[in-house]
Amino acid sequence: MTRFAPKGLVLNLFGFYLTRDDSWVDARIINHERIHDAQQRELLYIPFYLLYLLEYLVRLIQFRNHDKAYRNISFEREAYANDKDFNYLKRRKLFSFRRYL
Repeated sequence: MTRFAPKGLVLNLFGFYLTRDDSWVDARIINHERIHDAQQRELLYIPFYLLYLLEYLVRLIQFRNHDKAYRNISFEREAYANDKDFNYLKRRKLFSFRRYL
């Protein structure tokens, strides 16, 4: 893991995971990021980041709280709901994040 982000944060940029300290990264975190990899690929990367940012801003206005806004982004909701299921990506359908809007 590359060490750029604060401890407790993994930044996934085009399938590269950036973190300051990877000592806390476990199989569940990696699975969570792989779900984001699938989301990014199906949206061809740049649209993923644009939609992610747009939805974050909408949620921030809605909740007026960074943590609540972040946790309610559809991409994050899908990843958090399924990051303990290590077979999820094998059966995941395209654009599954839409169910979490």
